[in-house]
Amino acid sequence: MSTLAADYEKTEMGTIQIAPEVIEIIAGMATVEVPGVAGMSGGFAGDIAEFLGRKNMSKGVKVEVGQREAAIDVSVIIEFGTRIPEVASAVQHNVKQAIESMTGLSVVQVNVHIHDVIFKGADKVEEPETPAHRVK
Repeated sequence: MSTLAADYEKTEMGTIQIAPEVIEIIAGMATVEVPGVAGMSGGFAGDIAEFLGRKNMSKGVKVEVGQREAAIDVSVIIEFGTRIPEVASAVQHNVKQAIESMTGLSVVQVNVHIHDVIFKGADKVEEPETPAHRVK
């Protein structure tokens, strides 16, 4: 999906334009607020930017913006043990509500892509599994 610049909205005082990057940030923040979302999956370029110390709030978000409508794609990492359809539905609702209330744009699609599942204690050192430990 490509990012398109929105047309200007003309008012009597001048014009208003919302940059696609702003919509990406709103969608990213609305996504990580949802319980069960462990983080965003932004691919190689997003990971490099974060490694260099730059916080990327639009990581894992792609938008397509028209004059009055927007379509959003979010790539997320889900916490293990949560119900994926419920989390994805909550992400869709939260993103749609945040963008529509903050920008006035009509959100026509929120596509949620699950890229990974993470365990809550993933940073702990775990013992390697052997077949005897996996199956009881």
